[in-house]
Amino acid sequence: MLDEKLRYLKDVVSLQLNREKCIGCGLCTTVCPHAVFDLVDGKARLIDRNRCMECGACARNCPTAAITVHPGVGCASAIVHSWLTGKEPSCDCGGGSDCC
Repeated sequence: MLDEKLRYLKDVVSLQLNREKCIGCGLCTTVCPHAVFDLVDGKARLIDRNRCMECGACARNCPTAAITVHPGVGCASAIVHSWLTGKEPSCDCGGGSDCC
């Protein structure tokens, strides 16, 4: 069973996979930090889109552009940036009650 702690908000992620374009190289399975992908019948498959944190590593590494995602959107990006820089997360939403 997949770790439920790695899930973010349900059904809001921008991640899309076009299996027809996929050549089965497996790079997405290697670079995804939350194991969103696996390979089935020689092609990538989404295991759980809701685990995606929209970092964009899969799309940047896909040689056939079979994966699209809008990296850097939302608070997941801000949280990852804070881990990397050691600074407080800022999702540039003005700090109101709807922010991270």
